[in-house]
Amino acid sequence: MSGIVTTGEKRLVLATGRAHPELAQQVSEELGVEVLPMDAWDFANGEIYVRYGESVRGTDAFVLQSHPAPINTWLMEHLIMIDALKRASAKRITAIAPSFPYARQDKKHRGREPISARLVADLYQTAGIDRMISVDLHAPQVQGYFDRPVDHLMALPILADYVAGKYDQEDVVVVSPDAGRIRVAEQWAKKLGGVGLAFIHKSRDINRPNQAVAKRVIGEVSGKTCILVDDMVDTGGTIVQAADALMSNGADSVVIATTHGILSAPATERLKNSSVREVVCTNTLPIPEEKQFDRLTQLSIAPLIARAIRAVFDDGSVTSLFDGEV
Repeated sequence: MSGIVTTGEKRLVLATGRAHPELAQQVSEELGVEVLPMDAWDFANGEIYVRYGESVRGTDAFVLQSHPAPINTWLMEHLIMIDALKRASAKRITAIAPSFPYARQDKKHRGREPISARLVADLYQTAGIDRMISVDLHAPQVQGYFDRPVDHLMALPILADYVAGKYDQEDVVVVSPDAGRIRVAEQWAKKLGGVGLAFIHKSRDINRPNQAVAKRVIGEVSGKTCILVDDMVDTGGTIVQAADALMSNGADSVVIATTHGILSAPATERLKNSSVREVVCTNTLPIPEEKQFDRLTQLSIAPLIARAIRAVFDDGSVTSLFDGEV
């Protein structure tokens, strides 16, 4: 047999940007690996520089970056980190964006608008990724913007296990904040043992971002603990309106369960001053101390991301992590 045969084994490395080092540390501990050393700083004009502190040649590299505000800074850093890995001869590069940037801009509502989520997908592919891992995309069709594998993780098992453990003795109904997320609400209802389902009919002004009007509740919520589920809470206006609508329709209490706690101003004040009993989210995005409040519970997404990384590295099934429901 001609050629050279190597006896080397695959090597996994985990790199992370500066946006959310706590999450990266949690993931590294779950995996039992050290975070890849990296120098990173900003030039005076805002340009970003990165350099890895050890060789990554031939590695299976996973590069994790969260995208809180300022989102454009952390997106650019992520792309530069990927480019550095590619030019340093990493064998396979998997980008991990727990909260996919620009995911809400997944389609055109009117003429002359961009489809920014597609643009971001193109940027990642141009930078040199071989696959993408993300959690609870705003619209699952964003996976179709890539021409390479996308592992779409679901935070539902983590959130639902917490809710089930805390509210299992109460009369629970799962509520979708709009008709578009009924499928997710159905998965929640199934996970919680076949509880009731309701949704809120609302309208949104396409000329005014972050604003919607909750109109009426469809379903039985009177006297029940309503689990209001959504993929993200940004300024909190829409979700607080939905909670108020539920309380006006006789709900006993409202618990918000969301994956991505963006909590842009004035979300914290709105939630603190609302009738919401508890807000449960994951740590796909960092929540600074000044945005936290007593009724906020943040669960770690690190075990889920670590399991997905291990499955990809071992050429195993990511879908099996969710009983085939992704």
